[in-house]
Amino acid sequence: MANHKSAQKRIRSSASRNERNHYQAKTARNAMKQLRNSTSKAEAGKLYQQVASMLDKLAKKNIIHSNKAANLKSGLSRHVASLK
Repeated sequence: MANHKSAQKRIRSSASRNERNHYQAKTARNAMKQLRNSTSKAEAGKLYQQVASMLDKLAKKNIIHSNKAANLKSGLSRHVASLK
């Protein structure tokens, strides 16, 4: 266990940050699954905007790499374009 006050605070703050980051990443993953399972092009278009926004925010906060966000958005947009 940490002996310094600053180290104890660091442990607390990093744990809360980790929890928040995990929640945001998990929410984005669930939204991507929902988008991939959608069959309607109109519904998928709306979902894509929300998912793309989530991925951009995750990349901006360095929760995921910006290239990973770009690759995911690219694949999802291809999926939306393939729907009828």
